[in-house]
Amino acid sequence: MGSKLYVGGLPYSATEQQLNEVFGAHGTVASAKIIADKFTGQSRGFGFVEMSSDAEAKAAITALNGTDMGGRTLTVNEAKPMEQRSGGGGGFGGGRGPGGKRDRW
Repeated sequence: MGSKLYVGGLPYSATEQQLNEVFGAHGTVASAKIIADKFTGQSRGFGFVEMSSDAEAKAAITALNGTDMGGRTLTVNEAKPMEQRSGGGGGFGGGRGPGGKRDRW
């Protein structure tokens, strides 16, 4: 098990300091990060907490998963590795019909 945890269901007003305090009661917090929308800066309601050890991470999951924070129910579990994203733009075929010809009247 890794010591990096996914934390979902965060109140949109939650701060990284609050996350540190909540998880700090269950061990040493190495880092706490709340994910924000890149355009508005508004919290997206989830984040990641890294605990110092696997045992502390497991204790935090057991203690905090399903608990209430600011009127919302927290989901706490082991963070999954980020999936590789493809850089392709995709899109549509440029408006060409069968045989590579443009579709016109």
